[in-house]
Amino acid sequence: MNYEQARIAMVETQIRARGIKDPRVLGAMKKVPRHEFVPAELRAGSYEDHPLPIGQGQTISQPYMVALMTELLRPDKNCIVLEIGTGSGYQAAILAELSKHVYTIERVPEISERALRLLKSLGYANVTTRTGDGSKGLPEFAPYERIIVTAGAPAVPPALTDELAPGGIMVIPEGDMFGQVLKVMEKDKQGNLKSRKVCGCVFAPLIGEGGWKK
Repeated sequence: MNYEQARIAMVETQIRARGIKDPRVLGAMKKVPRHEFVPAELRAGSYEDHPLPIGQGQTISQPYMVALMTELLRPDKNCIVLEIGTGSGYQAAILAELSKHVYTIERVPEISERALRLLKSLGYANVTTRTGDGSKGLPEFAPYERIIVTAGAPAVPPALTDELAPGGIMVIPEGDMFGQVLKVMEKDKQGNLKSRKVCGCVFAPLIGEGGWKK
């Protein structure tokens, strides 16, 4: 299978055609080898228009959703980004192409360790992984200019709004365990928050102190 050709086709037919316009996002999606983040037995479907399981009840998100969330986040080369829910590591790799540094936290040790090994093997030196309860944020490196949550939360965890820098942006799915609304939250220079709803979505639940209980 020609993965590069499949990746270009994915960007043109699934992402650009649906309205993603940021050339930096499109470029990152063309560059990062999504098939490397997918279990070997599923790689033939790496560039298809749907999520794929990666084990432990988790998935790698649909390519369009990754692109949409990234475009809404508006990362730049000066941004420090916090990602809640490392999963496969694919979203972290996309953000690493567009940001100064990405801190990413995953609650499942096996998945966190797998993502760390893969990101290192692909040369992403500007990604730091941690294992723990992402719903409590990552105060060690706060504040963050951008925060992205790749799991559905019943409400926005207070720790994350606290760790969002003035002028920062957060993208988070909020709702119940079966469906959410993708929200963009912006904090102004005075620390005031405003939010807007973008679209419906379905993510695995955010488990933890600031999310769903097991």
